[in-house]
Amino acid sequence: MRKLGTVIAALALVFGFAAPAQAATGTPCSIQNGACLRLSTNEAWLIYNGALSYGPVPVTHGRPGYETPTGTFSVLRKVKDDWSVPYNAPMPYSVYFTVSGIAFHEGSLTDLSHGCVHLSPEAAVTFFDNLLVGEQVEVVG
Repeated sequence: MRKLGTVIAALALVFGFAAPAQAATGTPCSIQNGACLRLSTNEAWLIYNGALSYGPVPVTHGRPGYETPTGTFSVLRKVKDDWSVPYNAPMPYSVYFTVSGIAFHEGSLTDLSHGCVHLSPEAAVTFFDNLLVGEQVEVVG
């Protein structure tokens, strides 16, 4: 996934144009490297070097009272086979981006979460493999 973004960025330089990340990626986010999440449409993307590298993929997120926070965060840590103690549930391929424990992870695409972002099994692996600690996660409404 990362190489696709590099190729697109190189072509932009060769042809002498630069566009804001939002226009270049077709997402509502302005980050250069990381993940973009739009809550209103239940979609997420991966962005590398200012270019779209994966997505959109369907997601579910926090239910009323457990809303997924909006803003720009950093990937804090990744745990391949984690377990939620408060909710007694598996969290495969977790990519944490808040200190309160909000993460992207494999989960139901029909049931809302307690704040985490659920991804399909394939998307969870892709996000886990391609998001690096320190990269940004931008969450918009």
